[in-house]
Amino acid sequence: MLRAISICGAGGAATLAPLLSSCRREEDLKLGVDRKALDPNARYLIVISAAGGASIVDSFMAVSQTEAGANAPNVNCFPDADVTAVAGTPFRATRVMSNEIGAIPRPVNANQVPFVTKHKNDMLVVASTGTSVNHVIAQKRSLTGNGAWKGRTLQECVSLQYGSTYPIPNVNMGVSGYLERGSDDELPSYCYAENVTQPSLWPLGLSGNKGFKDAPDAQLIDLARKLRNEKLDPESVFAKTFEKSPRLKRWFDDRGTAQPKLEAADLITRLNVLPDQPPSIPLSEYGLSSAPDAMRVRQAFPNYFGDPFEGQAALAFLLLKNRISVSVTLGPSFNVVLNGSELGQTPLAFDYSHNAHRHTQAFMWNKVLSVIDRLVDLLKTEPLDATSGLSMWDRTLLYVATDFGRTRNRSGGSASFGTGHDMNNGFLMMSPMLKGNTLLGGVDPSTTYTYGFDPETGVADPNKKLSNERDLFAGILHAMGVSTPDSGLPDARAFRRA
Repeated sequence: MLRAISICGAGGAATLAPLLSSCRREEDLKLGVDRKALDPNARYLIVISAAGGASIVDSFMAVSQTEAGANAPNVNCFPDADVTAVAGTPFRATRVMSNEIGAIPRPVNANQVPFVTKHKNDMLVVASTGTSVNHVIAQKRSLTGNGAWKGRTLQECVSLQYGSTYPIPNVNMGVSGYLERGSDDELPSYCYAENVTQPSLWPLGLSGNKGFKDAPDAQLIDLARKLRNEKLDPESVFAKTFEKSPRLKRWFDDRGTAQPKLEAADLITRLNVLPDQPPSIPLSEYGLSSAPDAMRVRQAFPNYFGDPFEGQAALAFLLLKNRISVSVTLGPSFNVVLNGSELGQTPLAFDYSHNAHRHTQAFMWNKVLSVIDRLVDLLKTEPLDATSGLSMWDRTLLYVATDFGRTRNRSGGSASFGTGHDMNNGFLMMSPMLKGNTLLGGVDPSTTYTYGFDPETGVADPNKKLSNERDLFAGILHAMGVSTPDSGLPDARAFRRA
């Protein structure tokens, strides 16, 4: 099937028109899903890896020229008309329009006000200071709180707490430092991430005997596997040489135990967003079919095949909806993305701010918020169980994990300037489990640098400017109900909804 797609090409998949939505009850019967038996206590983590430095003062903590006062021409502040203090919230939202992004002749038309207005009650914005301006190091520290608890990542912690019965608890589609596992080697192997590079095609690899024309009978394949696992491999020189290797043991366990479970769960179907569209995507010709929710997901993310970020979001929803994973990581890569003649993503993502800060930040924030908005909408329509009346979104936390902030200086009030890396910044988190419509910390308008807060009381502290990576790490875990015994982490009550 994969070979057929590569030969025929699937470029048209990004613009396929969805037709119908699936029927939830019929789908449950087909897949054997008993929503009454689902764990009502499970919670889900979505990490958005905003690679390159998503600046909080170009979004929810923006400063106007009037507020910056005499320093306005020299710091990253906005014309008064381009920054809005959103009514009934502590948040700001920017509006940026331009005919170009530095040397890239592509327009920018970004307005954050609708997003903040719509999602304010689930938004928590947290001022932060990190400890590195190296992309890879800072990205990993945004996930480990700079080694706050045995070097574990947030995704690993959530998988340990909730993922033991899930087929693939931790799926990671990020890049660079976001892909790195933590440093705690004592965790169960299921906690470590399964890395996915091509979200639209990855599900086609989740079966060893489907998607082939004239494939041998399933019973014959099972006999061949049994011979391999019990006779041929154990007697091989390689297996005897490395019989004490924990890596080899894990491989045998995955192949012998995990793989049959994945095939039995029919993930090649349940996670397949592709349509049956011969000759470019001939699913039925190879005995395959789309996921029951595929049309609905394609409608939300029509560029799922041509835009990797949209493809990741589509897969993320199916992973959570089908209870395959408890943690999914997705986000823009450092590669340029073109959707036909339209620019889908700047080169280097947010890091193109080196060349054109304001317009890059506006363009990339617009992209990230658009994907978040659609993903949250899908989760809000997905019931958590059969009786509570809650949605999947009610038990999900979304964390926009970025590398670092950007430097604040500019010259002569120019709207076209470049920036470097800076440890000072802030993070966006969203969830009904968080203390919504809340800003933790603050910003000094004369410098546009943020300052910290007390993680227990939430009281802002203009003098707190040292790293608070550990506090953010604790706040996310505690909001998600993750048990942290003997971790030494603070009780970050300021993050949690009362």
